[in-house]
Amino acid sequence: MNIDFDAVIQRDNTDSAKWARYSNSRYPGGVVPLWVADMDFAAPQPVLAALRQRIDHGVFGYNQPTASQIDAVVTYLARKFDWLIEPDWIVWLPGLVSGLNVACRAVGAAGDAVFTATPIYPPFLSAPEFSGRRVASAPLVCDSAGWLWDFPTVDAVLKTSQAKLFLLCHPHNPTGRVWNEDELWQIALLAEKHDMVVCSDEIHNGLILAPSGRRPEGSPLGGHRLFAALSPEIAARTITLMAPSKTFNIPALGCAFAIIPDSRLRHGFGNAMHGIVPHVNALGMVATEAALTLCDDWQAALLDYLRGNLRAVERAVAVAPGLDMRPVEATYLAWIDARQFAAEHGIDNPSRYFEQHGLGLSDGADFGAPGFVRLNFGTRRALLDEALARLRQATGC
Repeated sequence: MNIDFDAVIQRDNTDSAKWARYSNSRYPGGVVPLWVADMDFAAPQPVLAALRQRIDHGVFGYNQPTASQIDAVVTYLARKFDWLIEPDWIVWLPGLVSGLNVACRAVGAAGDAVFTATPIYPPFLSAPEFSGRRVASAPLVCDSAGWLWDFPTVDAVLKTSQAKLFLLCHPHNPTGRVWNEDELWQIALLAEKHDMVVCSDEIHNGLILAPSGRRPEGSPLGGHRLFAALSPEIAARTITLMAPSKTFNIPALGCAFAIIPDSRLRHGFGNAMHGIVPHVNALGMVATEAALTLCDDWQAALLDYLRGNLRAVERAVAVAPGLDMRPVEATYLAWIDARQFAAEHGIDNPSRYFEQHGLGLSDGADFGAPGFVRLNFGTRRALLDEALARLRQATGC
């Protein structure tokens, strides 16, 4: 398979939300957009070929999941994670964020609390409020090795808030942690202790970058352990959300799925979808099948390329005064602590400051962590090098 991640693909002046944000920037050479989590790479050739074949069919009436599309999910979970599921556990969704919102509506009642830990992907904070729920949270802690759970504090918050739903992000966005098996078991024990449902967002499961370390072993991916696969009892209180969109760079095709083994929980989830969640479109279903069954070589090449990009980001941040980041074990997102730099230079908003220096990053405040920025390194190496040169210049190194 011929894979060129260095290819220049024009995204400016197209329908790209990522690139359109800074299309009117007056910064010389424009602002390099490394904010929203999509990559600047073409989708895998098997996905493109499957889409062309479906388009050539020419008829786009109402669709339903085919036997091969369902089998693609079942086989993928068995092959990658040794998790054997029944086909009727699958609930198809037009996007993972839809799944977060449906889970908040399906578990508990209006006014109940939904727990999550910060910093966190912004929809984890907005979905409960959209669903008439309260957000209960506890901060992750950071030591010299990386980001960790403060389980005694989590336990206390769960007891006080009486939260019914635990929103888990695994691998974690934005910190890039892959929660190890011990951490997952501690979460499971808390869920059992407080009789909670866990909704586990595992959309970055195919983007494991760290070669070893604290990550659990046992899966062909070399590190990702599905939360629900810990035990049948844990699976019975878990909604697992997945999608091929991040790993294979097809978010605009809008296809995700929930895996819900417990029939009562699955029925409640389905009821919460009625009337507000549309069916998945035919092209998204076709792309998902191809991504999960035909793209292992592309995925392996992508991970090697992203590891090189990550090393470049680590080197740049290491020499930038006032910036810090912890090891990234998964995703293509670097979570950078700019609080010291901002304090030393009287900067109230690091994200805005970097924009003024030609670098578009996500604002940590949106993740519940002001003073941080998130950098998307899922782009071609030459563009990343330009962005990191601007980072160094903006920080005076």
